[in-house]
Amino acid sequence: MQPRNALEALTLRPVALLRSSWPWRSLAYLASGSLLGVATIVTVVAMLVVGTLLAAVLVGVAGYVGCLLSGIVVARVERRRLRLVDRDELPDPHVPPPRAGLRAWVTLRLREEATWRELFYAALAAAMLSWMDLLVLVGVAYTLAISIGAPWSIADEPLSSTLPAVFAGLLLGPILAYPVIAWAGARAAMARAMLTPPDDARLRELTRSRARLVDAFEVERRRIERDLHDGAQQRLVALSMQLGMARLEVPAGAPGAEPLAAAHQLAKQALTDLRELIRGVHPKILTDRGLAAAVGEAASVAPLPVDLDLRLPGRLPSAVEVTAYFVVSEALTNVAKHAGAERAGVEAYLTGERLIVQVRDDGRGGADPANGSGLMGLADRVAVLDGSVNLSSPAGGPTLLRVEIPIPEAVA
Repeated sequence: MQPRNALEALTLRPVALLRSSWPWRSLAYLASGSLLGVATIVTVVAMLVVGTLLAAVLVGVAGYVGCLLSGIVVARVERRRLRLVDRDELPDPHVPPPRAGLRAWVTLRLREEATWRELFYAALAAAMLSWMDLLVLVGVAYTLAISIGAPWSIADEPLSSTLPAVFAGLLLGPILAYPVIAWAGARAAMARAMLTPPDDARLRELTRSRARLVDAFEVERRRIERDLHDGAQQRLVALSMQLGMARLEVPAGAPGAEPLAAAHQLAKQALTDLRELIRGVHPKILTDRGLAAAVGEAASVAPLPVDLDLRLPGRLPSAVEVTAYFVVSEALTNVAKHAGAERAGVEAYLTGERLIVQVRDDGRGGADPANGSGLMGLADRVAVLDGSVNLSSPAGGPTLLRVEIPIPEAVA
């Protein structure tokens, strides 16, 4: 198996290692690291000088901002250099700006944690790591120069005295490849550790991708709801009306009256089932009138009395309203099926920048998300919006489900 990086290359047999490209790749990595460090120092010093000289005008601010963003350029070059001694590509942690333009790009970069992590790496590389690269290269070059120059310095000596020095010089070159490769591998490992996004950044990106998927699903659910509402439901309504009119034309007890009545009843039942299906896919009232109206309708069709306390000042973001509605709908369904309750209550209000939704009942309690009551699905749905779900359901009741969903600042 081919080694993936310089450290793995050290496990090769000596002949195979020396015949491979790893010694030369390591030398190129250390040499370019020294040059990158010098270039970084020169550039940053120049930008600081320009910023200081032009501090009286706004142009000078650009020099200081450039210093803060210099780590991005250094990190980008470092990710390319790492391919010399590490075959695994290091991903770029930066996200694309929300809109085009230099101002949007700079604003986003200054707010990203990755920018400051890269600035710290650039400072460390310029102040210490690049000089250590140079020290290793100078040490290797000096050692080789001494070993090669030794035979010439004793040229007047007998051949028996110079041959050992010549052989020692020839052997020293391959031996020096090991510390060069070892330092290049360690240097690359440090760079990868410092430039790799932490797990929480990956989780945030995963959360964003899940949110985008949920938005796409909601758009599709709304399309299906419109198609069912404007297509199949309207046809069933027309069919039910036609069957009803046909029943009026056929006297009771006449041949065919009973099958016609059964068909009319089946059409009405199919229409009722379709309306329930549409409500489960995406209630139209939620899109047209908002969360409060949709929760009120869900409470009106619940098989037990539901007390409502909805203190919502207006419309909320679509994703928040949809999530909160399905939380209430699923919770009321669970109450009707499993709680054995006589009464339930729904409360929804805003506090700070969060929507609080609470569903309570006076049932037997003992609700457990692990029993497949749908609570795990609710928790997953709320987690997409970075919200939280808390359940209190002691044996004997009562049960209280509390959901908190953050609201974007622009809305809150």
